[in-house]
Amino acid sequence: MVSKILSKTILKGMPSSFILELPPYRKPQIGKIIVRSIFDRTLFVLLRAIQVAAPAGLVIWLFANIGINGVSVLSIIANFLEPFAKLMGLDGYILTAFLFGMPANEIVLPIILMCYMGGTSLVNLSDYSTIGEILIQNNWTLITAINVMIFTVLHFPCTTTLLSIKKETGSLKWTALSFVLPTLCGIIICIFTNLFFNLFFI
Repeated sequence: MVSKILSKTILKGMPSSFILELPPYRKPQIGKIIVRSIFDRTLFVLLRAIQVAAPAGLVIWLFANIGINGVSVLSIIANFLEPFAKLMGLDGYILTAFLFGMPANEIVLPIILMCYMGGTSLVNLSDYSTIGEILIQNNWTLITAINVMIFTVLHFPCTTTLLSIKKETGSLKWTALSFVLPTLCGIIICIFTNLFFNLFFI
């Protein structure tokens, strides 16, 4: 549906055909392949991750440790987002974790656990039953888990991906669209799923 809308609006024009041209076969040179993959791909991604993740880690730590009237800035943000998060079938801490997890999506759950446990640093628990108990104690239900999965699949790309899109397209417009479009889809579907669940199963 999104592709159809885009093709009728900002991507409107003559349909382009897909042509795949195969270069002449050349015997692979293992050394060049390894060097190119290390420098062109691995180091580039690692450098982007360091540029983004290190400052983000510092921001998360500061927000978790700096408080106003005994309440951390992280909790203040979560409380502010709570009404909108509830509409999506989430809670304020989950939505806050997605925002702060923008540098690297894999830190979303550790941020959620840190907030729930009242910690001041990221949490890394390997015991799934313990994680489950923490989530249930903080009012997670089936619909909470479903909407977290939906929003995990449909939300803004991580910062490293956005920087790569900006580099490849050279356009802030397409980078912004890559951020906004999946996020809007995720929000709308979460709201719909939450309303449907509340209407027919509660």
